Amino acid sequence: MKLLITGTTGFVGHKIMESYAQAAAAPSLRNATQERIKRMVEESEADVVIHTAAISDIGTCQKNPEASYFTNVQIPVYLAHACKDRKLICFSSDQVYSACEEEGPYVEEVVKPGNIYAEHKLEMEERVLDLVPSAVMLRAEWMYDFASKKPNYFLNMIHAKQQAAFSTRQFRGITYLKEVVENMDHVMALPGGAYNFGSETTQSMYEITEQFLDLLGNQVAIQDAPPRHNLWMNCEKARKYGVEFSDVFDGLKRCLRDYERTNKTLREGNSNEK
Repeated sequence: MKLLITGTTGFVGHKIMESYAQAAAAPSLRNATQERIKRMVEESEADVVIHTAAISDIGTCQKNPEASYFTNVQIPVYLAHACKDRKLICFSSDQVYSACEEEGPYVEEVVKPGNIYAEHKLEMEERVLDLVPSAVMLRAEWMYDFASKKPNYFLNMIHAKQQAAFSTRQFRGITYLKEVVENMDHVMALPGGAYNFGSETTQSMYEITEQFLDLLGNQVAIQDAPPRHNLWMNCEKARKYGVEFSDVFDGLKRCLRDYERTNKTLREGNSNEK
């Protein structure tokens, strides 16, 4: 099975690309046209197109909604037109729940975006599924990994020096990127639709961070931040089809073990070279 992956210089796309020998990297889609995307998909001969490219910074989308709309809505719609006979998987976001008034955890039918980025992601889901009902929309959580040049929750806590601030009243999932990639085979077999996608938890971000800092032996003080919106998802729909994640804290522990093993291997390799 041939794969075409967009956004392979990004956090998620790069990791997926590393894991599939039969995957091809799409060229940059900046300023892409419908004709160019149609030609790109046809020439790839891909069975599955995995779309990870996006403008995902919420502040950037608020400041430049036109750029956000083109990248986060129009490009996926172009892909949908080009993928009528192919499996299309698009990464969406848990931000589609960012203005929900219910406490959660949220199921897929209960959505209320609270920012431009979230509005565009939800419109993307709806328009793509109208065109290609077999497409899969993954409402991905905040993801982390130790092998990253960009800051993320795991690295932020590893390198925290003074204090951390998270709310005892905010509930959300955070997900180890390695587990995202491990689930992609199951994702490719999902029926069309939107799916909550990531690790689940019953703990607040304050509780998770307090436990993780203790596990790290990091004596950084943690403060109770003002309440923020919940991004708390029920992932049962995807789990019925074999999409399985560790819960949030177990995922962090797994990433820490991988991080420590990698560092140990690097240290031993450096020692052998001397």
